[in-house]
Amino acid sequence: MNKEIALARHCLEFALSEGAEKARITLTRSLMDLVGVLNGEVDKVAHALDRSMQIQLFVDGKFGTFSSNCLEQEGLEAFIREAIGTVRMLEEDRLRDLPAPSRLAKDAKTGLELGLYDETISEFTPEKRRAIALESMTWPRKTQLEKGFVLISEEGEYSDSVFDSYTIDSQGLEARHTETSFEIGYETTIQDSEGNHLSSYWWDAAPFFKDLKWQDCAVTALRRAVAQIGPGSVPSGKYNLIVDSECASKLVTPLLNALGGYALQQNNSFLADSLGKKVFSEKLTITDRPRTTGQTGSRLFDSEGVATKEMDIISQGVVKTYFLNTYMAAKMEMAPTVEDATRICVSPYGGCISQEDVLSKVGDGILVTGFNGGNSNSATGNFSYGIEGFVVKDGKIGTPVREMLITGNFIDLWNKLTLAADDARSCMSKQIPTLAFRDIDFAS
Repeated sequence: MNKEIALARHCLEFALSEGAEKARITLTRSLMDLVGVLNGEVDKVAHALDRSMQIQLFVDGKFGTFSSNCLEQEGLEAFIREAIGTVRMLEEDRLRDLPAPSRLAKDAKTGLELGLYDETISEFTPEKRRAIALESMTWPRKTQLEKGFVLISEEGEYSDSVFDSYTIDSQGLEARHTETSFEIGYETTIQDSEGNHLSSYWWDAAPFFKDLKWQDCAVTALRRAVAQIGPGSVPSGKYNLIVDSECASKLVTPLLNALGGYALQQNNSFLADSLGKKVFSEKLTITDRPRTTGQTGSRLFDSEGVATKEMDIISQGVVKTYFLNTYMAAKMEMAPTVEDATRICVSPYGGCISQEDVLSKVGDGILVTGFNGGNSNSATGNFSYGIEGFVVKDGKIGTPVREMLITGNFIDLWNKLTLAADDARSCMSKQIPTLAFRDIDFAS
C-alpha cells in the first residue's frame, strides 16, 4: 500500500497545482479469497484484488467527484486535469466544502489503532481455505426420513479478506483504516415427509479467525430448516411480537435512515423536526460506539475524515442527533455531525440476558426469525413486512408459522417496546438484541 499512498499524496498536490481550491482523495484496497462448496464438493474459488482512488475536487465554488481503478501516475494526472475541466462546467454550489479542520480525525495514522487486523491472515493458503470450507459441512447427504426430513442441498462459502482505506485532504487530513474479515455462510434445503422443500441459512463473521464460529454454521442452518417442518396457521389479530437478534435490524435501520441528512433535507423522513423530542418509548436507547477496539463496525473516522465519537442517537426515547455531513448541514443551516453511525448498539431493557429470558417474560406471542418481502414508507413510517417464525406459548417455542404479515407505523411500534435482551450477535455492526413489543397487528 505504500506506493499507492505516495501516489495519492502526489495526486493531491497535482490537483491543487492544476487549479483546485481544495481536494480530498480516498484510496481503497481490498483483497478477498473465497471457497464455495455445494453438496459435499468444492464448487467455486475466487481471488479478487480491487484498488480504486476517489478524487473530490472543489474548483471555483463548484464540486465534483471522480474515481479511477487505474493507479498509474501519468494516467491519473491526465484524469485529474480533465476532471478539473469538467467541474468548471458545472453550476456553482458554495455550500460544498471540506469539514472544518478541528473536526477531523487525528488519531488514525497507521490504520491499526482499533485492533481489527489479524496478522495470521498471511498464513492462510488455498489448501487451508479449502479444508475449512469442506470440514464445516454437514454433508454427505443422508436419507433421514426417520427424523422427518431428507437433506436436499447444502451450499456454503468461506472467505477471508483485507480492507485498507487511506484518506487525505488539502487541510492536512491523513487518516487510515485497516481491517481483516473472516466470514462463513450456509444455505440448506431439506424435504419433509410430505415432499415440501424448506430452506434456511446461517452465517458468522469476525475480524479475527479465532473468533469465527465456522464449525457450527452448517449445522445451525440445517437445524433452522428442520425447525420449519409442520407449520401451523394463526388467525389475524394483535399479538406480542418477539424479534430474533439475527433479523432485528429490519426494525432499527429505518429509524437510522430517517435521521439521515438526505432524507431530512428532502422532506422524506418520518422523523423530521424530531431532534431533542421524546418520540419513542423511554425503554429505547440507541448509541453509536464506533471506537470499540477489536469489534466489527468500529471506525475512527467517517467518509469525510471527521472523527467519530461515542454518542447517543436516541436516549430513553428522545432523539439526540441527526446524521449531517458538511454539505447537508450547510443546506439545512444546522451544525454538522458524523455522516452516519457505524456501530449501532440498542441498550438492554427489562433485565433480560437471553432470548429465553424474553420469551419467559412475554409468555405468549409470535417469535419472528426472518422477514421475507414487504416495504416501508420513509416519509410516513408505515410498514408492512412478511414474516416467518414460531408461535410462543407459556414462554416456549412451538409451531412454526409462515406467510403472515406484520403492519403498523415505526413510531407506534417503538412506543410498544417492552423488552430488549443482551444477546446481540458480535458479527454484526448493528448490535441489536432480541426485542419484544406488545399488541402488534398480524395478518394471515
